[in-house]
Amino acid sequence: MEGVGTAKSTMPAISPLAGEPIERADAERLAGVLKAIADPARLRLLSLIQSAPEGEASVSDLTAPLGLSQPTVSHHLRILTEAGLLEREKRGVWAYYRLVPSTIATIADLLTPPRKRATKRAR
Repeated sequence: MEGVGTAKSTMPAISPLAGEPIERADAERLAGVLKAIADPARLRLLSLIQSAPEGEASVSDLTAPLGLSQPTVSHHLRILTEAGLLEREKRGVWAYYRLVPSTIATIADLLTPPRKRATKRAR
């Protein structure tokens, strides 16, 4: 998918809410990751994987809850993995997916206004 960042791309160092202009390349990388998240099926996938008993799930675990076909679920998982939001581990014939907490935390931090971040850390 064009415009979706890869796990190899780094997140911007500065928040678009920091009061300083964000560089174009940083804005494009952040927008790519946000674009990957901005789909109801992908948001549900992140939620389903996070809430799975082991914190991971395979495509076969996710098709029924989403009501989508295996190829469609695989497509969404690929986009989330390329954006650096999920890790994929191949075990035999199955691939298991789990969230990358550091990427999720970075996105949350970038979208939290600096004053709110300071209050949150002071607690």
